[in-house]
Amino acid sequence: MPISILPPRRAHTSKVAEFSRSSYDDDRSAAEEGEADVDMEGDIPMSGALQRNKRGGRTSIVTPGEVVTDDPQWMRGHGTYLAVAEEGEEVGTRIVATVAGTVTKVNKLLSVKPLRARYTPDIGDLVVGRIMEVQSKRWKVDINSTQTAHLLLSSINLPGGILRKRTSTDELQIRTFFSEGDLLVAEVQSLFQDGAASLHTRSLKYGKLRNGYFVKVDAKGIQRSKSHVLTLATANGGGEVDVILGVNGYVWIAKKTSLSDGKKDGKEVSITRLEEEASEAIYSSVNEFIAPATRREIARVGNCVRALVRHDVRVDEEMLNAVYEAAVEESMEERGDADESLDGDGGRRCVEKALGLDLFSGEFKDK
Repeated sequence: MPISILPPRRAHTSKVAEFSRSSYDDDRSAAEEGEADVDMEGDIPMSGALQRNKRGGRTSIVTPGEVVTDDPQWMRGHGTYLAVAEEGEEVGTRIVATVAGTVTKVNKLLSVKPLRARYTPDIGDLVVGRIMEVQSKRWKVDINSTQTAHLLLSSINLPGGILRKRTSTDELQIRTFFSEGDLLVAEVQSLFQDGAASLHTRSLKYGKLRNGYFVKVDAKGIQRSKSHVLTLATANGGGEVDVILGVNGYVWIAKKTSLSDGKKDGKEVSITRLEEEASEAIYSSVNEFIAPATRREIARVGNCVRALVRHDVRVDEEMLNAVYEAAVEESMEERGDADESLDGDGGRRCVEKALGLDLFSGEFKDK
């Protein structure tokens, strides 16, 4: 039977709509000033996909095997290939899509961004991963990518100081730091030639994760921003919780901890010995006691993150706080102290209340 590919739903948020309009206006102004190669006069022959992409700044959907353009001045990017020339055509003039996705243009470069794809690591990304394999001098980490990442023994903080030389004793005790199934937060330090990522945890902000709740969402729902570690003040006696938004789509929500406050046993620790003193608790696998109220609010924050990603809304501190407050209000109004799952209509109502508009029609609601 034939397969039909439907375009994704548009994100009806003021931020996304404003960004789309501003980016299209920037392209138009840049083209008028001659700073960018954007066809505003319609004299460049394009396929139907690019013609639809040009009008109103809206993106178009192409399928594998569809011709994006046959103009020789365009260069192919990711998600495309040059088709074999037919009779009467120049060599390598047709750019054909290899994946189902949206067409993006940067000057003369055409690429197709897939609708659904695994995370592609980039240097500097903050990721949440799970240890998959322990080797002699490294760990293999699952970061929701096409390849497992590598965490070298020399890329972590060891007891005794950050600058201490790695010895054979450390290699024998490698499982005392991380073992199979452990969760950790790290930063992408470099990329190998095959595209695999090399991680590091040489900071008190990174390391083993405890006292929390793991959430997996679509990697495209977590966008790169200035801060991926958020602190939310929850209601109903839950206290503060830490939210780590991994760019790879892995999210960690945990009880608020203070490992980097510069104190140990109530005493100040010198900045030169901070790494050494704090390393004693970094690799502990024992979870602290978490009150039932805090557990309930951690689960509620996780449902809020899923609801935001499900309805194509950017996950940041402002939106997460707004949806969380809407979820608390709706739970108290309709179900008393009971916690309601934010799947389906429950999550849609909370997102609509936080945004102040209807997700289906895109019209603002009367508050």
